[in-house]
Amino acid sequence: METEQRAGGAGFDGLPLAGLTILDFSQFLAGPSCALRLADLGSRVIKIERRDGGDASRTLFLADMVFDGTSALFHTINRGKQSYAADLKDDDDLAAVRRLIARADVLIHNFRPGIMDRLGLGWEAVQALNPRLIYAGVSGYGPDGPWRDRPGQDLLVQSLSGMAWLSGNADDAPVPAGLSITDMMAGAQLCQGILALLVRRGITGRGGRVDVSLMEAAIDLQFEHLSAYLNRSGPMPGRSGVANANIYLGAPYGLYETASGYIALAMAPVDRLGALLDLPALADFTPDIWFAERDTIKALLRNHLLARDAQHWLAILEGAGIWCAPVLDWPALVAEPAFAALAATQAITAPDGATMMTTRCPIRIDGEILRSPLAAPRLGADGPTIDQEMAS
Repeated sequence: METEQRAGGAGFDGLPLAGLTILDFSQFLAGPSCALRLADLGSRVIKIERRDGGDASRTLFLADMVFDGTSALFHTINRGKQSYAADLKDDDDLAAVRRLIARADVLIHNFRPGIMDRLGLGWEAVQALNPRLIYAGVSGYGPDGPWRDRPGQDLLVQSLSGMAWLSGNADDAPVPAGLSITDMMAGAQLCQGILALLVRRGITGRGGRVDVSLMEAAIDLQFEHLSAYLNRSGPMPGRSGVANANIYLGAPYGLYETASGYIALAMAPVDRLGALLDLPALADFTPDIWFAERDTIKALLRNHLLARDAQHWLAILEGAGIWCAPVLDWPALVAEPAFAALAATQAITAPDGATMMTTRCPIRIDGEILRSPLAAPRLGADGPTIDQEMAS
């Protein structure tokens, strides 16, 4: 039976990153999500925040969700961390932050290119201060090029990268992902780079620099489709006119409405589907035209599947080993026994004892679930303790 390990805060001795100190200068999602994962794995993460307001996501309220006087979003991405408030333009505060940097293992920031240099905290400056430091930066579009100073915001990057064009049917407007997907991917890739440099440091003793951008994360996320496009001689591929889900896959790949609910159909032999669903017209389509005739095939499926509810069709298809699934909303997902079996959520607790439900770290270490019971820190709450440590 699986047990839990508790992560976050000052680190847990049984976790792989216990004993490491991360300074998180970043805000919003990409950088903080990276630091969150490092905290989940045992690191002590100290958020370096502006004295006036702190991380901007403290007041980024989604549907008026507030916990401990702060945005619930802030708690989901900063649980288990500590907060140190500083004005980086104040000489005394900057000196205190430099003392922290001298003892830290990793520094994460998402300032626009050039800002950290102007503050005296650029790579060359901190490398001289702490040669073992891992210096990690995330930007919108990288350090060079004409987009360098554009706002690094997820929806804008989805739009510029071509990602928003991939979703929706052929006649639809572009459809962005309903999640801040380039932010989260950039954070994950930054975490990978940090971990790689920590391994190298364990071998060589020297620190290093890792940089990622939302745009590069968005491009890499499209590696399959973009690589196919870069190596084809024909025109740009088009979205399917019916049940589009992947511009390079033929029928039946897509989502289909039924008399009650929607189902997803992945790769499946079209002729076999015809036999299973009592749709003999599909027998006329041979494998070599499942892509060329995808809209015709999908339209036949769309019209036929409307006759019965999702449960009816899924019973037939799942029983025959066809790759399919119901399309669930959150209430339906949470009600599923499979969701309960994953134990995918956790409660976090504020200083006054109030609790809030959120997601947990998706990684298991030695078969054990990682949970972090602490809510995000109040602005500057850990400053006095950290200053005392630095003075010792």
